[in-house]
Amino acid sequence: MKAPRLQAGPGRESVWDYPRPPRLEPTTRHLVVMANGVTVAETRAAYRVLETSHPPVYYFPPGDVTLHCLRAAPQSSWCEWKGQARYYDVVVNGVELVQAAWSYPRPTAPFRAIAGYVAFYAGPMDGCYVDGERAIPQPGGFYGGWITSDIVGPFKGEPGTRGW
Repeated sequence: MKAPRLQAGPGRESVWDYPRPPRLEPTTRHLVVMANGVTVAETRAAYRVLETSHPPVYYFPPGDVTLHCLRAAPQSSWCEWKGQARYYDVVVNGVELVQAAWSYPRPTAPFRAIAGYVAFYAGPMDGCYVDGERAIPQPGGFYGGWITSDIVGPFKGEPGTRGW
């Protein structure tokens, strides 16, 4: 059973208004990822993926990511919507954040625009920021959404949401 839906209100979005299958949309919001005191990604030219019950997942263009901080990890996963994901360890000044980023080298047709773009889990980072606001990681450890004050849930990944 789902938790009660929260009302979005002016200037806010409810994840329950996001579609399934998910939607890909460009965003010019100022996004920053910090790891071990270093900015590893910063952009105003990202995409976000919006899916029912999930906070947005932000995908950074490779040109706005410090690629030498990414080390290919052997793990991969399959998304029914986007296809095969590959994972990266984020390595900054000797600190390794295991499987802290991922991308879709050859996504399905509806998500072709994010081919090679990089997304980051907010949890392991020093901070992930949306227009200066520090994002909260999506609960559950598996999902990569970023929760900000303009997004309301309940969110997939919280206790009791496995069957959603």
